[in-house]
Amino acid sequence: MTDRLLTHLRHVDLAVPDYDKELDFYSGVWGLTKVAEDSGISFLAAEGSPEQYIVRLRSADEKRLDLISYGAATTTDVDALAEKLIADGVQLITEPGRQDTPGGGYGFRFFDVDGRTIEVSADVAPRRHRRIEERESIPVRLSHVVVNSTDPNRTRDWYARHLGFQLSDTISHPQRGDMMHFMRVNAQHHSMAVARGPHLSLQHISFEMRGLDEYMRGTGRLLRAGVRKLWGPGRHAAGDNTFSYFIDPQGNMVEYTTELEQLDEDTWHPHIYDPTEPDVMDQWGTANNPMEEDLGRHGFNDPDHGAFVAPPV
Repeated sequence: MTDRLLTHLRHVDLAVPDYDKELDFYSGVWGLTKVAEDSGISFLAAEGSPEQYIVRLRSADEKRLDLISYGAATTTDVDALAEKLIADGVQLITEPGRQDTPGGGYGFRFFDVDGRTIEVSADVAPRRHRRIEERESIPVRLSHVVVNSTDPNRTRDWYARHLGFQLSDTISHPQRGDMMHFMRVNAQHHSMAVARGPHLSLQHISFEMRGLDEYMRGTGRLLRAGVRKLWGPGRHAAGDNTFSYFIDPQGNMVEYTTELEQLDEDTWHPHIYDPTEPDVMDQWGTANNPMEEDLGRHGFNDPDHGAFVAPPV
């Protein structure tokens, strides 16, 4: 068994009180496609992705992050990871078995060190998808997810030790210390990042666009639709990707991005970036002040009370 059994990020599942409004946002202006819906649960796909869905929405009384799902190459790898986690004392929510979500598959769920529900699966049937055309400003696929932790170094170390994530880069403030760790499970610079926050929460979900033109057209389309923009357009130093951050109807931060860096993993060494240097957070200098109070407040999001509480479905 290799240290890395995960292959990629599959989907992010959200619970929301205002389900209809959230569904209208993601299946409308944001550009995802509703592929299934049943009893207050909807599954939304990206037209350019073979994943059956990249966002799941569930109607609930309380807003929370239900789970983050990752892929494995084979059912054997799923079983091997489950055995490793059990041996390491990680709390499993479900044992490996067949899944009844779109595309089926074989997987299991467990809690990470902060109490988030994580799912790992393999053998999921690919969705029939298509090439996103030039100037088509809808997401191609899910890019990455960023979570807030009160102890990001502990969270970083847990994901490296138990799930084989590798550190790509770190943002470290001269006075405040480590602020964000970018973690990967493949050559993509990061599938997940862990940010320092005052409480457990989702920081943002990022969606990959076809290219720079489609990214800018998507940013403009959202602005014309009256969706609130928090930050961007700009380009980060860590990951070298573009960014435009918006707020969904439930107050979650979501991002359009493109050109996230692909690493030569054999030669890559993590950098430490100082966020007080102006080019680090925004290479182009085109975005608004990243340290303003409003951005920080939305980045922290509402406290997530789902720690060590498995979602009902």
